[in-house]
Amino acid sequence: MSKNYAVARVQQYTKASIGKSERHIERKNQNYENMNVDLSQTPRNVHFKSCGDLTYNATLDKMIEEGTVSLRGLKPDAKLFDEMIFDVNTAYFEEHGGYDYACRFYEEVFRFAQKEYGPENILSAVMHADEFNSALTEKLGYPVYHYHLHVVALPVVEKEVRYSKRCKDPELVGKVKEVIHQISHSKKWASQKVTDKDGKSHIIKSYSLLQDRFFEHMRDAGFEDFERGERGSTAQHLSVTEFKVKKETERLENLQVTAKVMEDGIDLLTEQTEEAQKEADKAQKRVDHLVPKMEKIEDLARKYTNDADEVLPQPEVLESAKSYREKKAMPLYRKIIGVLRNLFNKYLDLKRDYESLQLKYDKAVDSANQMKKTIQRLNEEKDSQSGIVAKFYALCRGFGEDVIEGQARDILEKEAEERQRKKLLSKKHDRGAR
Repeated sequence: MSKNYAVARVQQYTKASIGKSERHIERKNQNYENMNVDLSQTPRNVHFKSCGDLTYNATLDKMIEEGTVSLRGLKPDAKLFDEMIFDVNTAYFEEHGGYDYACRFYEEVFRFAQKEYGPENILSAVMHADEFNSALTEKLGYPVYHYHLHVVALPVVEKEVRYSKRCKDPELVGKVKEVIHQISHSKKWASQKVTDKDGKSHIIKSYSLLQDRFFEHMRDAGFEDFERGERGSTAQHLSVTEFKVKKETERLENLQVTAKVMEDGIDLLTEQTEEAQKEADKAQKRVDHLVPKMEKIEDLARKYTNDADEVLPQPEVLESAKSYREKKAMPLYRKIIGVLRNLFNKYLDLKRDYESLQLKYDKAVDSANQMKKTIQRLNEEKDSQSGIVAKFYALCRGFGEDVIEGQARDILEKEAEERQRKKLLSKKHDRGAR
């Protein structure tokens, strides 16, 4: 059994950029570039918390208006929203009960997210259960979906606002004037300085500590059989995209094995086809040898199947017609006709056998050609996908995983929006034409 890793990741968004992520998380699009999204399964997605009819931005504006949170001191393009993505290998859930187990697992994860942000600062929490896992489906032989949780929250910290030196009352200078709930991602997720057992100080990234807390919370809640990477390790947990790329890479390897099996099958079929061709050639030679003789026999058969009165000679003068015809001519005639007809029927049987053999040979050749085309297509698909995977990893190494994922998501959603726009314009044009 392979190891299962529990992963928690955080992505940041501005007011301008959160809309694209919202449409993906809340399944507001009609079409998705991600071909794994199966909208027929979307009703199985579970909302542990929702903004209702409001958008994320509208909910934030309402909280600001009510004084629940503050944007004081922030730039217009500041990162205001956090998207936490909690993920475990799909196989983990299939090993423990599938969909029902995933619902219980992520309900507990939602409780952990509430501790991290505060229940009042979470806008949405939805478990996706509608993304098809093709690799595990092929392995297990039944439809399998990848379960993961998206939590959208506001990174709120308590900020003390103190009286400045300009205050008219000198005794108030420096004292706390008010405490506001300020949105600040940098303060919420600031790295921490810790001292090890040897007295040495180290800076630990806040996300590493988040992984620790997430792992400990779920283990304390009774969920086991998954692991968390060691602190300080250079190894990184797989993101959702990396996980899918890894699985597609494994699927490519399986595809290569399948292609090899099909190639072997083609070789065997080619051998059988060659044998069939040899047999067909032998039969053709036999038929070619017999055809001239059969044609003569066929002519004789046609000639001697005519009325006996037209074929047999008249009796001699000294012999009665009745005696000649009944005792000599008719018995010989019937015997000759029987032999000829029997030969002709044998010829027809041989001809049918040859035509059947030729038909089987033609089908075998067609089948071999089709399999060759399939192998060529599979090899082209394999080369194409291998190149895509290699390029993806190269981009991640060069620019960083988060940057590449963000860019890719923006591009794919823009393309999906453009296709939807063209589709709507096309429908409008059709209605106008009618």
